[in-house]
Amino acid sequence: MRIYLTLSEGEKEALEGLLKRSPKPYLRERASAILQIASGSFGNEVANKGLLRRRRKNTVYDWVVRYKAAGIKGLEQKAGRGRKPGFSPSKPPTTTNPG
Repeated sequence: MRIYLTLSEGEKEALEGLLKRSPKPYLRERASAILQIASGSFGNEVANKGLLRRRRKNTVYDWVVRYKAAGIKGLEQKAGRGRKPGFSPSKPPTTTNPG
């Protein structure tokens, strides 16, 4: 499967800025993948050799689809992802009274 992506100059500059200045490594990786796809690389090439670590080609394609749908916001991790904290200092512990 091949996905084509055409970027305007503004979109390309925004992704390059994200690639160079984002404090979040996952956003830099995703911006790099989008720029490589837009320059004509196949998703499989980008997934296997174009990033710091190998990714599934479907992962790269998902990033492209999310970018097409929502722009840079689509590349951010959605709320609720990842491991949940076991303890939250803002909440007082609940006590159970057996009697």
